[in-house]
Amino acid sequence: MELVKRANALAALGNPVIHMSIGEPDFTAPPQVIAALEMAARAGRTQYTAATGIAPLRQAISDYYLRQFDVCVPTSRIIVTAGASAALSLACAALVNPGDEVLMTDPSYPCNRHFVAACDGRARLVPVGPESRFQLTDALLRQHWNPSVRGALLATPANPTGTSIPFGELGLILASLRERQAFAIVDEIYLGLSYENQGKARSALEWGEDIIVTNSFSKYFSMTGWRLGWLVVPDYWADTFEKLAQNLYICPSSLAQHAALACFEPDTMAIFEQRRLEFQQRRDYLLPQLRAMGFVIPAPPDGAFYIYLDCSRFGKDSSLFAADLLEQEYVSLVPGDDFGFHEPKRYLRLSYATAMPKLEEAMLRMARFTASYC
Repeated sequence: MELVKRANALAALGNPVIHMSIGEPDFTAPPQVIAALEMAARAGRTQYTAATGIAPLRQAISDYYLRQFDVCVPTSRIIVTAGASAALSLACAALVNPGDEVLMTDPSYPCNRHFVAACDGRARLVPVGPESRFQLTDALLRQHWNPSVRGALLATPANPTGTSIPFGELGLILASLRERQAFAIVDEIYLGLSYENQGKARSALEWGEDIIVTNSFSKYFSMTGWRLGWLVVPDYWADTFEKLAQNLYICPSSLAQHAALACFEPDTMAIFEQRRLEFQQRRDYLLPQLRAMGFVIPAPPDGAFYIYLDCSRFGKDSSLFAADLLEQEYVSLVPGDDFGFHEPKRYLRLSYATAMPKLEEAMLRMARFTASYC
């Protein structure tokens, strides 16, 4: 965020900054969603809702799982939240006791470890690298297990790497957690932005009804500032999650919930699918461009809108590289320091949630920068 502040300051001075740092789609909510918001506002649908969300939206999410992922999820297991951040904080509040450890990868989304810490737990960070595509494996889980571990927080596809856990490996991990009577939280916020197998991603919910899954309207549905997400929880935990939601959040935004109903209409879903394909085209354009400059991409992404770049061949750590790139060429990337402690100086995160003309200009600037950087 400090780097973004500097990028914004440079832009405010009239410099042509290209932002490839924040994980926010350049697309915004489709017209159908905006129209639904306006209708809800005019109809006065601004009162509190149930803490678990309005019934039509929970049903729409249930239908989405059946249609998109061939998984039957009853509405009783779906809890609408104020974004995926609220979903993850609710999950930690329900499951993490003081002193409990929760396995998660290093690198990973930095807020995840803070959600655990807020509940007086401890994130047990598992160093991961190219050999596992920066993801947890069953072997790594067994290696890093100890009696204080109570569960694991997985993300697939993941931030900052854009990589997914192979579905069979995910099943092994979840089975190992089940054997140890441990919980599994699987963050699927980027699941809709998967690029392999014609985008036919599979949800962790296929592996059983005892898994907690979080998702969001922010990324695939392009509604970041609307602050709306959801949880799928086991039936036997639904009441606990509802009580926590009532006390911590009261309810998600009423207007955002009514607007989100339009996300699941066929014409709106067609827009989201077209945007997914555009993200894939951006990825496919960037990978050879970056390699030609000398960057190593040890685990090409198969989802989300991130590329994790190894910049070590340029001789300086990623923080200095990112700062120099911003100051000299006005291109904003994020150094690996933001995502953990395992070899952060080697890596940069590039977000391609930016229109193609800007990406093309950014590649010209980065090629010029890397040609002379030492």
